[in-house]
Amino acid sequence: MSNKTDISVNVNGREYTRHVSPRVSLADFIRHDLGLTGTHVGCEHGVCGACVVKLDGKIVRSCLTLAVQTDGHAIETIEGLSESGEISDMQEIFHKRNALQCGYCTPGILLTAAELLEKTATPDREEIREFLSGNLCRCTGYEAIIDAVEETARERQDGK
Repeated sequence: MSNKTDISVNVNGREYTRHVSPRVSLADFIRHDLGLTGTHVGCEHGVCGACVVKLDGKIVRSCLTLAVQTDGHAIETIEGLSESGEISDMQEIFHKRNALQCGYCTPGILLTAAELLEKTATPDREEIREFLSGNLCRCTGYEAIIDAVEETARERQDGK
């Protein structure tokens, strides 16, 4: 008798049905079962934000979410947001502002920043800092990241 469970999920607009163990994290499911490696696993305690994905439009820590909990739900990963072009302006500004260095934290930060800009069109620096406080980066010192999110918001408001 198998302990595995069938789940059906929509990931980046595509339907998947898989047979998964009840203990498999959403991060491991996305990376190993679906081969989408943009979702990174860092601390595995929900602290670093490297594993952020969108579940039904809201960011979640995929290392703390079990794959079986997502049965019947929609998931968006960095691959989905990148391929759709939804965050291409932000990715370009992150590159221009040197807001990414090793890149390990970048997918989670981009997904989190995208949610912030969906909620608040023109956040101030303190709002950006607070919203991104659950995403750790060891390389940039955060100022370039805050600059990039602020510039993205400004350019979107200006219609660029």
